[in-house]
Amino acid sequence: VQLWITVNCIFLLVKQKKLFESRKDLSDADCNCCSRVVPNHYQHILAFAFAVKEINENPQILPNLTLGFHIYDSYFNAQQTYHGTMLLLFTMESFVPNYTCDTEKNLMAIIGGLDPETSLHMATVLDTYKIPQVGFPLFLSLCTMGVSHFQIRAFKLHLEMCLSFYQMVPKEMVQYAGIRSLLLHFRWTWIGVIVMDTDTGERFVQTALPFFSRSGICFAFIEKSRTLTFVDKIEDILEQGVKIYAKVLNSRANVFMAYGESYSVAFLRWLPSLSEAEQESNMSKGNVWIMTAQMEFTSFVYQRSLDIEITHGALSFSTHSNDLPEFQQFIKRRNPSNTMGDGFISFFWQQAFSCALPNQGVHDIGGDLCTGEEKLENLPGTFFEMSMNGHSYSIYNAVHAVAHALHAMSSSRCRHRKIGNGQGLQPLNQEQWQVPPISICTESCHPGSSKKMKEGEPFCCYDCIPCPEGKISKEKDMNDCNACVDEEYPNKNQDLCIPKDITFLSYEEPLGLCLACLTLSCFLTAVLTLGTFLKHHNTPIVKANNRDLTYALLISLQLCFLCVFLFIGHPEKVTCILQQTAFGIIFAVAVSCVLAKTIMVVLAFMATKPASQMRNWMGRKSAMYVVLSCSLIQAGICTMWLSASPPFPDFDMYSFNEEIVLRCNEGSTTMFYCLLGYLGFLAIISFTVAFLARKLPDSFNEAKFITFSMLVFCSVWLSFIPSYLSSKGKYMVAVEIFSILASSAGLLGCIFSPKCYIILLRSELNNREHLIRSKQI
Repeated sequence: VQLWITVNCIFLLVKQKKLFESRKDLSDADCNCCSRVVPNHYQHILAFAFAVKEINENPQILPNLTLGFHIYDSYFNAQQTYHGTMLLLFTMESFVPNYTCDTEKNLMAIIGGLDPETSLHMATVLDTYKIPQVGFPLFLSLCTMGVSHFQIRAFKLHLEMCLSFYQMVPKEMVQYAGIRSLLLHFRWTWIGVIVMDTDTGERFVQTALPFFSRSGICFAFIEKSRTLTFVDKIEDILEQGVKIYAKVLNSRANVFMAYGESYSVAFLRWLPSLSEAEQESNMSKGNVWIMTAQMEFTSFVYQRSLDIEITHGALSFSTHSNDLPEFQQFIKRRNPSNTMGDGFISFFWQQAFSCALPNQGVHDIGGDLCTGEEKLENLPGTFFEMSMNGHSYSIYNAVHAVAHALHAMSSSRCRHRKIGNGQGLQPLNQEQWQVPPISICTESCHPGSSKKMKEGEPFCCYDCIPCPEGKISKEKDMNDCNACVDEEYPNKNQDLCIPKDITFLSYEEPLGLCLACLTLSCFLTAVLTLGTFLKHHNTPIVKANNRDLTYALLISLQLCFLCVFLFIGHPEKVTCILQQTAFGIIFAVAVSCVLAKTIMVVLAFMATKPASQMRNWMGRKSAMYVVLSCSLIQAGICTMWLSASPPFPDFDMYSFNEEIVLRCNEGSTTMFYCLLGYLGFLAIISFTVAFLARKLPDSFNEAKFITFSMLVFCSVWLSFIPSYLSSKGKYMVAVEIFSILASSAGLLGCIFSPKCYIILLRSELNNREHLIRSKQI
């Protein structure tokens, strides 16, 4: 049984092709191909022939059977592909569809071709006759992608075609995932894309590019390069190449992805020579080209003198290959003089070495005559490789796969067998770059800033704006800045939230310590004043105008100074309740005492008139009634406050960006201002009465002193309200403390300083004669 398998050997320009065939060796035939060949593709033919040779020499595979083959050239042309496929199916010498004249040559499978379109052209014919086809290298696997009606040129590929097609390479989505991982690893998110203007190129644009976009990769440009099929298109293709290369040079991207066929690298090598720009301009940019697996680093013969600078640093995906030492020996033994039946070697030899073989009838090749002793290993790598590349290895494996399938079928049993030598993947040879190139539209937005999209630009082109005050961004390329939680605040770079410090008005800080010292000084002054009055208890100046009210006022002023210490230190529930209630009640007592003293001055003057009933109101009880009644009203207000909404410790998160202020919350602001309002009411009454009585005859001018003290008191608390409302945090507490000290010190100084002056410094005035003389005046 003979097995005939077709493989498409790719040449660029189309001329009449010739067949060569073989059983165990290649039979005589010649190939009058075009003068512009891709020499590297000759290795595919050798890999195919080497695989058939291995199988025929192995007694364990298809014993008593010999494999033979035909090879046709597709010429990248649908018409030639269809013609060659029909010849393989029906006849060897004449084209008669549905007729086979050579029945001893049983066609069992076909391998081909080198590009997806060639494979599809073949599949439309082979599926009709259910001839197995092994696709190479990257057949657009519509079978696995679930597409039942995908139009390619002028026909539709149906799912039934998948029944006789076998793909010998990984799915394209695997390669797309690898490309995406490479781009993301190096943060190449701004790239240019060049694809061949074919159906497979369009499929790549529709499938792969959205797949990349979903991972944050965007494209500086997407250019389609026309395929070179007919000679009359060459000028248009060259003109388009100039435009593409100009776009590459002018692009801000430094990474470019090329998707094409096996010969597409040869097209890329044209670009620098086609452009008017200097080639060094491309090199200075440090561009990186990423090429897909179906693209081979090949050259046309006429590109021998062109350099390969544009491909320096290129990254190419490739299918798995393996080094077969026997294959290298197989290649080294081949030359035109000792290789019989290889109709391709003569033309390949002349094109690769730029020489002419004798008696070949080739007139368009310049140079010397070929000796036949030229060495293949001396050819550039873009012309011919001694080691088996990925595409050739896929052909090699495809032949072995078909042979093992036939062997299993012929032996009527299925076994697990190895393909090739059964070795696994070899480790990759990796070369680390010192400084990988950067290809992004915009530099990453550093932490502390966020992205702002540019109108009319792709999503990976944006401006970086600093985060607003109070917000941060911890990572790069944040779309929005985030606010810190209430317990934290942004650092200076706005890339981290720092816990806020909890603060309150304490004795450790300068403000708290100064207020505490000032309070203590005022308290000691009040104590000394009370001590002075107690020491001179029986002197006329002390006994004048009700000594009990004087002592009550001094004691209440001392308590006013002491209540300041409730405002300093760590706020607790008890201290918060005592702060305002103690302050309100004690101040009410102090102001009530002042009011009572003023009323006593007025009553004393009125009692001097004959038959006045005011004498009945003179005495200690009347003064105590005034003090108690006024104080009880304030106590009632405080009781209602504590019952409805008492003060409590609270955290002020918002007054300061970097601090949490622990202070006492009033609970009910209304009740707090009611307390202050009542104190103001008492002060205004006291001021009014004292002002009206300032010219009445009185010992030591006490009404005048009370008038001045109430003026200070009212001024302090009137200024307290705007100051309190405009302050924040612990400074609100400081303002209230200062108001308490100022108003208390005003009462102490204005009322008692003149009396202390007389008691301590002008004792001669502290007598009854002076008191009587003052009243008479």
